[in-house]
Amino acid sequence: MERKNRLRSASFIALGAASCLALGFTFGKIAGEITPQSIDGASDLIGLTFSPAEKDSMINTLKNQLNNIESSRKVELDNSIAPSLVFNPLPQGFHPSTEQMPLNWGLEKAIELPASDVDIAYSPVHQLAVLIKSKKLSSERLTKIYLDRIKAHSDTLQCLITLMEDSALEKAREMDAELAAGKYRGPLHGIPYGIKDLLAVKGTKTTWGAMPYKDQKIEETAEIVTKLNDAGAVLVGKFTLGALAMGDVWYGGVTKNPWNLKQGSSGSSAGSASAVSAGLVPFAIGTETLGSIVSPSTRNGVTGLRPTYGRVSKHGAMALSWSMDKIGPISRSALDNGIILSVINGKDEKDASSIAAAFNYDANQDPKKLKVGYFKPFFETERTSENDKKVLEELIGLGIELHPLELKTSVQAGPIVMMLMVEGAAAFDNLTRLGWDDQLVAQHKNAWPNLFRAARFIPAVEYVNLSRQRTLLIQEMHELMKDYDVVVTPSFGGPQLQITNLTGHPALCIPNGFNDNGSPTSITLLGNLFEEDKLVLLGNYLQKNTDWQAKRPPLFNR
Repeated sequence: MERKNRLRSASFIALGAASCLALGFTFGKIAGEITPQSIDGASDLIGLTFSPAEKDSMINTLKNQLNNIESSRKVELDNSIAPSLVFNPLPQGFHPSTEQMPLNWGLEKAIELPASDVDIAYSPVHQLAVLIKSKKLSSERLTKIYLDRIKAHSDTLQCLITLMEDSALEKAREMDAELAAGKYRGPLHGIPYGIKDLLAVKGTKTTWGAMPYKDQKIEETAEIVTKLNDAGAVLVGKFTLGALAMGDVWYGGVTKNPWNLKQGSSGSSAGSASAVSAGLVPFAIGTETLGSIVSPSTRNGVTGLRPTYGRVSKHGAMALSWSMDKIGPISRSALDNGIILSVINGKDEKDASSIAAAFNYDANQDPKKLKVGYFKPFFETERTSENDKKVLEELIGLGIELHPLELKTSVQAGPIVMMLMVEGAAAFDNLTRLGWDDQLVAQHKNAWPNLFRAARFIPAVEYVNLSRQRTLLIQEMHELMKDYDVVVTPSFGGPQLQITNLTGHPALCIPNGFNDNGSPTSITLLGNLFEEDKLVLLGNYLQKNTDWQAKRPPLFNR
């Protein structure tokens, strides 16, 4: 199916058709003859001018390039095939430690079983783990509680794509039997969870939240799902995501924020965050490329951890941007996220971008010994919330010394984000060239269909130069961050969200109150590459002395 000719309006023909001709792209087939006029059109789109002689000299070369493009498009490339050029976020001279030490989560020795199912459902992972290990709570009962809540509330929230009831109950009973036989796999033994439906699980459909793929089956299982399964976790369902990892609009509707059903849950890890917030699962897996864990965690009042780029294998996950995609947990606490990260962490030979690094955590470490900075200017703007300022006061009150600093870099992050657009357009090449993008629900100017089309006009030379600028950004952020264990920032303060997603730095997003409309707000803790343990240590300390993460959306507290 070729792209419809609707794009070729009179205004398009005036400039765009000539440009497409020179670039070998007519939204469905290779263009026709290349002329000096078509080169002019393309030149306007890339901000260059050429003399008549230069244009004449280029024509044969451009024709050869067009032939090569036409030939290359005959090669079918599955979304799972990564580029041969692999992004590496490590600054010069930096190597993460690979010495894995024993983990000490500081879990309580005994916990009383909550009286009601709803109180059990809203218990954090680190408490559920104690209840299961002590056999006060069976995995089967816990799994049934969450399955019942999913069946009761997922339609209201529009957060579920696939319920895995039979396999979940089978796994839960298996975990109970193992425990009875004296085998305990660790803190996730028998703990139910969900995943964002861009992670493949053999035997289920993996829809990517988008109509063209709503019946897609990928007959393999994502590496992190395998790791969680081996750790004893019980997969109960696959949750919604904004189509192709943008926003909260998917082929079946708009995923809702449990705190305000008139509001979407943000995205793109929309269903994962909504489900955790409403107590449908104690944790879920999300992904982030440019805010897709931080944003829904904020909107839904839950705790999200975006790991260092490369710490978690992306094998079996939909690719949007090979150099920016990251997979991480969304849960009810920082400590929960640390426990989950310890399981999904690790080098994977099936993912060339994964990096071997230890994840060490010791609950006996003193958080007051951490050197904590904060981006002072971001706390002083008119848009800064009082909730963010109060976090600084709370940290000081808890004995944390805060050091002001500024986020200054020699290159701007905004233009470098074009790398994401190029990689996304490449990852979904057929979607654009074959016209499948017409099937996506979102069709506004900032939606993927338009962004993927426009990305075709970003020159390869500029993409490479942006990557070189990104090298400078990585080095500068490393120099800025290396003197601090943690840096506190408003979650959407300045360009930090763009910068840290480009440089691969980890972030912990935790609830810090509500705005005037009653919607949750958040604060973000940033860490050095592969130092998520310090984020968890400070986040856990803060959450032990506040209770924002324990709040429940009233409509689902039943």
